[in-house]
Amino acid sequence: MPAYLIVHAERRGDDTLLQDDPLTVEFTPDWVVFRDATGPCYAVPREQVRSVMRVGEPEDMPAPQKE
Repeated sequence: MPAYLIVHAERRGDDTLLQDDPLTVEFTPDWVVFRDATGPCYAVPREQVRSVMRVGEPEDMPAPQKE
């Protein structure tokens, strides 16, 4: 399942984790827009974003087994 960590430019420790299947990200000149199957679901002004990182397990790797 795609997941993205949004690290905010000003707030430390209040970063946002978005997770959905499917989830895509689009970078426009003014906005970072996340979309799911129904359309835009989260948007943040680019000036407020320090970075956006894809996180989680790669889809082709199996999840670790719990013992």
